[in-house]
Amino acid sequence: MMKRISLSAVALGALALAACHSMDGGTGQKASATLDSRSGSNAKGTVNFVWQGQDVLVSATFTGLKPNAEQGFHVHEKGDCSAPDATSAGGHFNPDAKAHGMPGSGMNHAGDMPNIKSDASGNAVYSAKLSGFAVNTGPNGIVGKSVVVHRDPDDYKSQPAGNSGPRIACGLIK
Repeated sequence: MMKRISLSAVALGALALAACHSMDGGTGQKASATLDSRSGSNAKGTVNFVWQGQDVLVSATFTGLKPNAEQGFHVHEKGDCSAPDATSAGGHFNPDAKAHGMPGSGMNHAGDMPNIKSDASGNAVYSAKLSGFAVNTGPNGIVGKSVVVHRDPDDYKSQPAGNSGPRIACGLIK
């Protein structure tokens, strides 16, 4: 004898499964930021964030960077790029109150990301797979925060922010 399962029971089960999955990781949520120049630089860029499971795929393009150089790159705690030097963005996004460090080490700010590496023309294409933050507005979420490019490379050890120098581009994550 076959039992009938109502469509509403199946729908409720699917909804419960989706809710559990969203607590564990992302299901394709996306956000982006358009970065404008700050601190008298010509740096600009576009950054995309896509949440997939426990990881966030970060892809970006930049122009106006120092040629053949590395620049620090971080998510900052405030969604405010209004100051000419982007100090209005606050410090690195750090909801777990960890020390600054190498991205992916588990001993780093949620907003610590690998440095950007520019080509001879000052352009860069960037891609990283990161964890420790979410693409939403929750406690570990980056939506509503800012993303910042710094003039100098992050050394991943100096506290509190990697000694990466002035903020040369900033954009709101939405």
